[in-house]
Amino acid sequence: MARAESIILVNTGNGKGKSSAAFGVMARGWARNWKVGVVQFIKSGKWKTGERKLADHLGIEWHTLGDGFTWESTDLDETVSKGRHAFEVAKSMLSSGDFDLVIFDELTYAVKYGWIEVEEVRTALVHRNPKTNVVITGRDCPQEIIDISDTVTEMRKVKHAYDQGIKAKKGIEY
Repeated sequence: MARAESIILVNTGNGKGKSSAAFGVMARGWARNWKVGVVQFIKSGKWKTGERKLADHLGIEWHTLGDGFTWESTDLDETVSKGRHAFEVAKSMLSSGDFDLVIFDELTYAVKYGWIEVEEVRTALVHRNPKTNVVITGRDCPQEIIDISDTVTEMRKVKHAYDQGIKAKKGIEY
């Protein structure tokens, strides 16, 4: 069995744990002395998440470039512009050769909502620096991205606390 110089992983599906799994890989990469970077496409800077706190502590480059959930947006043009900007940052990270691992959290939504063309994402991934590993998270991952990925995991919801009226819990969901 051959070792690839780098791989693309996708965590998709309707279940919980897509980003949590990605941030587990973030910690593992950091522990292997990898240069790690994160781009969040949906979450805004007002979110105070545990994973961001950990990344700051570890010196991981982190970009929270969204403006929150689309249904909360008061200016969809601004939301789209932020999504496009996030992808420009992501493309730069992919091609730079500076990163051993990049995590594109919730990238699939930016494609699903039409902010970024799937072919543009596919091209950037295929032509990334050969040593740069990628983790992509989000529901409804396009088939074009699945086709070029090495490992794709679909998270399936069996049961979720939110469905029982339980709000997100600090330390569990964020």
